[in-house]
Amino acid sequence: MQEYTQGNIQEGLRSLPLNSFQEIPKPKDSAQKITGLLKKRGRIVGYQLEDGSQLSKEQAIAAARNGGIRGVGIARRKDTEYLRSLPDGTENNNLSSLPTVNG
Repeated sequence: MQEYTQGNIQEGLRSLPLNSFQEIPKPKDSAQKITGLLKKRGRIVGYQLEDGSQLSKEQAIAAARNGGIRGVGIARRKDTEYLRSLPDGTENNNLSSLPTVNG
């Protein structure tokens, strides 16, 4: 039986959000951050990267999977894949906190 200590409880709490990811791709050195959201009728349909390029949701998932986007993992809800920010203790860089940009 495992003994519960403050250390392993804290470690378990830190890893809990990571359990919700289907994949956490390893970013390449050249990977970019997402800086803006493209929305249509309030739903995310794409992302803007730090170099100003814009990707559809599907293109961004493929780019993240290939190491082209940093700070995100791939999650799944029913039959739909989507990007989620990796937990880092900072709220202002979460995808939900990013500005909406014109597509």
